[in-house]
Order: sequence, then C-alpha cells, then structure tokens
Amino acid sequence: MNLILLSPDDLTSSHSAIIRDVRRVAHIKNIHGAAQGDSLKVGLLGGNMGTGRVTAIDDDGISLALDLQQAPPAALDLTLVLALPRPKMLRRILQTIATLGVKKLHLINSYRVEKSYWQTPFLEAASIHEQLLLGLEQGCDTRLPEVHLHKRFKPFVEDELPALIANSRALVAHPYTATACPSQIDYALSLAVGPEGGFIEYEIALLEKCGFEAVHLGERIMRVETAVPYLLGRLF
Repeated sequence: MNLILLSPDDLTSSHSAIIRDVRRVAHIKNIHGAAQGDSLKVGLLGGNMGTGRVTAIDDDGISLALDLQQAPPAALDLTLVLALPRPKMLRRILQTIATLGVKKLHLINSYRVEKSYWQTPFLEAASIHEQLLLGLEQGCDTRLPEVHLHKRFKPFVEDELPALIANSRALVAHPYTATACPSQIDYALSLAVGPEGGFIEYEIALLEKCGFEAVHLGERIMRVETAVPYLLGRLF
C-alpha cells in the first residue's frame, strides 16, 4: 500500500479523517509502523493527494490531519477493450490497469471466452471496486477507472464501439499480422486485446471493419496478464 486511500466517508472535516476499517488500520500500524505525529502519504478517492499526519491512534481507529494539495497523476489517453479473462486473472488485471493509469475499460465477450466466466462473483460491482482500489493504492492514484461489461460481441462492436473509439487511433493486438505495434505514442488510443489464444479471424475482421488496425508484439505469444502491461509500457 504505497498510498493510504481515503473515502469521503472517512472525512470528519475538509482537513481531517478517521480510518476505522481493519485492513487499512492494520497496514498503517504493522507495515508503516506509524505512531502519533508521523506523516503518511494519503489521497482522497476522486480527489487530491498529499500527507496525513497521525493525530491519534486508539480503539476508534487512526485520526489524521490532512494536507491534500497534490493532483493525482495524469490518466492514460486510452480506451482499453479486453476480452473477459479467466476469473483469477481478472483480479490481477483490474489491479494492473488501475496501477498503470487506465481509466476506461470495456470487458467484452469473445468466441474463446468461456460462458462460465460471466458467472464469476469477481464481476460483481463490489469485487471490481475492491481490486481497483488495490491498484490505485499501489500506483499512488485516486481516480477510479470506469469498467463496463458487454456480454455480446457483435452488437457491441457494431453498435457501441464506433462511438467509443471516435477521435482515437484504434489498434487490436493480434499475433498473426505483419504490422508491428507502435511505441511511445502521443495521441489518443483505443486498444483491443483478445482472450487466451487471441480473437478468431471473424472477430478480427469485424474489428478491422470498425476501424481497428491489427498489430503484433513479436514472435512470442504472451498470456493476457503479461500482454496488457507489456502493451501499455510499449505504447506509453
């Protein structure tokens, strides 16, 4: 936890807060080893970052005096379209995208996405929120990504995706194309990443018809959890 993330419910005034939940209190006490008078790096969810000086540690929780004047880091100018991964992988990817500054994520269906994946409790709003918070704490950010679910591939690509990628360059990661993925870009981007095994040719064709360019990452075939951070690091 590189950033102690505060929710609006933690605030007792515009310059003070009390943390009461077991996870954060335990982390501050046991990992930071904080004592009264110490300063911690904190941020308000959806707001600024700064310092929180510990004013009290007792049975009610940890009281902080806040000085929040630092803006959170800039978001990536990116819309990420991702075929729904395996449930265990989903949690890691949600943390990763929040850590790296992705603010718009669309989880979609694909031929190679197993139907059972859509039944996982990890897709419940509370579970998604929990993983995103962990990613923000790791990356020292306060702004939550927006996560949207789309269970039907063709209607989403034909009816919704064109508007979502408007005014951006659209790329789809695909190992079987001759065009290499660009790097160090400075423009708005929409990026589609398929499931394990990639999008099938029909799906690639539909995405290309929508305006996507297929690009590859080299000779190696990566797992989705590896490909996503690799792509973001290469592109941005």
